[in-house]
Amino acid sequence: MSKIRFDFNGMFDFNVGRENGVSLSELSRMAKLVEAAHCHLRQLMTNPVNRKNLSLEWIRLPEQDKKDIKYIQNLGAKIARKYKNVIFLGIGGSYLGLKAAQDALAAAYFNEFKSRKTPRIYFEGNNLDPDTLGVLLKNLNPKETLVVVISKSGETIETKVSFEVVRDWLKNALGRRYGRNVFAITDPSLGTLRRIVNLGQAKDKLSFRNLPLLPGVGGRYSELNMGLLHLAIIGVNIKEVLAGAKQMLKACQNPLLWKNPAYMYAVLHTVLYTAKNKSIAVMMPFAEGLKSTADWYVQLLAESLGKKFERKIEVGLGGIEKWYEDKNRIINVGRTPVACRGTNDLHSVQQNNVHGENNKAVTFIRVERFKGEVRIPREKGSFVGNKKFSELMKLAQAATEWALVRENRPNCTIILPELTPSTWGQLIFFLEMATAFEAELLNVNAFDQPGVEGYKSYMYYKLQKPGIPKEATKEIVKNPIVRKTKFIL
Repeated sequence: MSKIRFDFNGMFDFNVGRENGVSLSELSRMAKLVEAAHCHLRQLMTNPVNRKNLSLEWIRLPEQDKKDIKYIQNLGAKIARKYKNVIFLGIGGSYLGLKAAQDALAAAYFNEFKSRKTPRIYFEGNNLDPDTLGVLLKNLNPKETLVVVISKSGETIETKVSFEVVRDWLKNALGRRYGRNVFAITDPSLGTLRRIVNLGQAKDKLSFRNLPLLPGVGGRYSELNMGLLHLAIIGVNIKEVLAGAKQMLKACQNPLLWKNPAYMYAVLHTVLYTAKNKSIAVMMPFAEGLKSTADWYVQLLAESLGKKFERKIEVGLGGIEKWYEDKNRIINVGRTPVACRGTNDLHSVQQNNVHGENNKAVTFIRVERFKGEVRIPREKGSFVGNKKFSELMKLAQAATEWALVRENRPNCTIILPELTPSTWGQLIFFLEMATAFEAELLNVNAFDQPGVEGYKSYMYYKLQKPGIPKEATKEIVKNPIVRKTKFIL
């Protein structure tokens, strides 16, 4: 099985200078912190109660039951044969993970060509712009369309309202059996969406088919759970994706920093962030199909590490841990992720990367062998005649790396031998493990997102949703935005 590699030469002082790069002595000084972080993660991951309670169950996703995987693969194939269109409703990881997988593993222009053997795939429920969903429903035939709604609670506003509109669209066209064109991926026992599923199935067993979101798996770490049906529908071999993730899991269990690529990625970026002021994380794949994977990584890094408070740990009987925000330790940490792509953004973002403020660390993703090839025609006197696009792409990445090093800008490269289900599975698991380990080094909770709740509470308050916590209501009422007319032009 092809193995991805991590080249971190561009992160060191011998390439970008002492002021902007990591020295071997600085790396060595991280040894005790690395050992402590590794031991803590290992203790958590080997304890099923901690895994579930603290949302660490994603670590087990590469090793799911083979019978379950076979069932989902076959289910996806049946759906692909039956429907011309599939609408996926979801936000956060329930959208970004699926979009990343589709762009990486399906053919380019997936929906455009009649020769494809799978349904057209559409993503909604991730925004409140009325134009997109309205146009989509006007142009699809509900009888030929399956709607897959992905939500743990069923209460996230963007997905909730989109589902209500789409359900009405299906009801009007299909009548009381509209639920046969609905598939839910949700909590196995709790939540609004689960109640809708249970009520629908009580009336008609063929309605509201569903799969569970596994307990203890947070949204941004859940692509290998909630994204499996999508992979099956678009014709991707799920076993290969999981095999790649499992291969990376094994590599990431090594306690030795120089043998563990995810640990090394996390440690180098932590040193650059805390000691060298590299607070911007630029993710730049040199492959069009991996741009959405960079977008997925933006959510992973931002929600996992962007925290106001330090983590406080209480350890109970049997080593069971509870994590809290330490209100006495305001730290406001977390690198800011930026997604872009080569070569397109070499003509925009790269100007700032090279000549702007030196507060960035760039991660390239390089693909050695592409699925297809385009060759430039021979032409007398042309310096690019008879060259392959893939050759130029790899040269552009190498040139970009050189330009950054020339200006003392730290960078590293994740190298994929080719973009396959296996290497993509390795890639996303590598980034998940690196992010979880970086959170350990910073002592923050990588698996919650309290900062996201602010806008939700405000919207719920304005919409007069029942059951809003009194504390949230009081904070909204006491802290209005000051808006003066003279400051509006």
